[in-house]
Amino acid sequence: MQEWRNRLKGKTVSTAESCTGGRIAAAITAVSGASEYFRGGLVAYQNDVKEQMLGVPVEMIEEYDVVSQPVVEMMVKGACKMFGSDYALASTGYAEAWEGHEVCIWIGWGSMDDVHSLCLREDFGRVRNVEVASEKVLEEFEKWLLTVAC
Repeated sequence: MQEWRNRLKGKTVSTAESCTGGRIAAAITAVSGASEYFRGGLVAYQNDVKEQMLGVPVEMIEEYDVVSQPVVEMMVKGACKMFGSDYALASTGYAEAWEGHEVCIWIGWGSMDDVHSLCLREDFGRVRNVEVASEKVLEEFEKWLLTVAC
C-alpha cells in the first residue's frame, strides 16, 4: 500500500464493507500518506444500509442473496458513487458457517466501469476468515492497479 500513492497518480479510493467490518479501511489508513487518496469507507452490515447507501437493489439481494457476486460488485460501484472516488474495494460474506450457510466471502475491487470479484470459501475460523478476506482484496486491488492506466 505504500506504493499506492505513485500508482494512483491522483486517483482516489473508498471502501464498502460488510463482513470485514472496517478492517479494509483500517489497513489502508494505517499507512502514512493515505489521506492523499483515501476518501472514506462505509460499514454496511445490514441489507437496508446496502440498499439505501450503496444503491444495491433489494431485488438483487432477493434473487442472488446478499452474499453474492452481483451484490459485492454493486457495492464497489455504490462506494465509488457515494464517496466520489475513482476506485473502491468491497466485501460481503458469511465469515463462519451458520444455519445451512457455508463460509463464503465475496470481495470486490475496481471502478464504476471495471469491477472484479472473487469468492473465498476456505474456513480458518471467523476471525482469520475476515483477516484473509481483507488481506486478499487489498492484494488483488494492488495487482489490478498495475494493469490499469491511472
